[in-house]
Amino acid sequence: MVRYGKEHKSETRRRIIEVAGRRFKQDGIDGSGVSTLMKDAGLTNGAFYAHFESKDDLVTTAIADQLKVQAEEVVARAAPGRAGLEQIVRGYLSPQHRGSLGDGCPNAALLDEIGRCTDTTRQAYTDGVLILIDGIAARIAPEAPSSAHVKALSLLGLMAGTLQLSRALTDTQLAKELLDQGIDNALALLDAGQRV
Repeated sequence: MVRYGKEHKSETRRRIIEVAGRRFKQDGIDGSGVSTLMKDAGLTNGAFYAHFESKDDLVTTAIADQLKVQAEEVVARAAPGRAGLEQIVRGYLSPQHRGSLGDGCPNAALLDEIGRCTDTTRQAYTDGVLILIDGIAARIAPEAPSSAHVKALSLLGLMAGTLQLSRALTDTQLAKELLDQGIDNALALLDAGQRV
C-alpha cells in the first residue's frame, strides 16, 4: 500500500476544491454529485471522506475559496482608484464573463442555491463577500472604506443580477444590450454622491 505525505493530501484537497468550485458554478450545487466531483478530480468516491466530512463541508469550503480567488485575482489586481473600479465593472459585465459559467463569479452562478444552503455555508459566503466588498469599498472611498460598504455591496448585487439575467436570455443581442446598460448603471452608481 502506497503511503502519501501531508503535501500530497494537501494538493489533492486543493484539487478537489478547485474542481468543485468550477463544477458548482457550471452545473449548480444540487446538480453536482460527489461521484461527479471526484471523477472530475481524477479520484475515487472513497477518497472524498479523507478530505471532507460531507458534501456540505465541500460546498462551504469551495464557496469560500471561490470568493477568496475573486478578491485576490479580480479586485486586488485591478488598477488603482476609479480606473480599477471601471475595469472590474467592465470585466464582470462582459460577454466573455457571461459565457464562462465555470470560470466566472460564484455570486452570479450560485446565489439562489447559497440562499438555501446551511447556515455554515451561508456564513462562509457572507465572510467571503465581506472580503470582496472591502476591496471594492477601498477603491470607492480610499480615505474611509467602511463608509462605502453598502455602496460596494449594492454594486456587487447590481452586477451579479445583471449577469444572471443576461445568462438566462436566449437572445444574445438583448443579453449584450443588458450587459451594456448594466455597465452604465454600475458606473452611475459609483459616481452617485461623488463631489466634482
